[in-house]
Amino acid sequence: SVPSNSTALNLLLSKLLQDCLERTNSSAPSQVRSASNNLEIIYVLLMVGLFGFFTVGVMVTNLRARRLEGPRDPYNTYIATDAWHRKDREYFQAKVIENYKLCCVLENQLAVEQPATKIPEEKSS
Repeated sequence: SVPSNSTALNLLLSKLLQDCLERTNSSAPSQVRSASNNLEIIYVLLMVGLFGFFTVGVMVTNLRARRLEGPRDPYNTYIATDAWHRKDREYFQAKVIENYKLCCVLENQLAVEQPATKIPEEKSS
């Protein structure tokens, strides 16, 4: 009789499982494992190194670009000059003068101090 596909698959899987268990119980694979652990460590260090290299590269490029834009950049030149402070000062002075011209003072004669008149005092009993 011919075994069914599921029986053949079960036999194959059990055979593979036994082989794996025999390999893990023997002493030879410990050397293979230590070699693979060394390769894993080298891989992790390589990835961290590449990440660090690209990170430092981006930082240096950014700092260099900022340094180059400094004095020649028209925006920074505008900020460096005092022109906008002068314009603000002139605008503020013009507003003060305009408000002063529009301002009028009304004097309340009854509220003005009159040193000749005395405030009546309440007599104590």
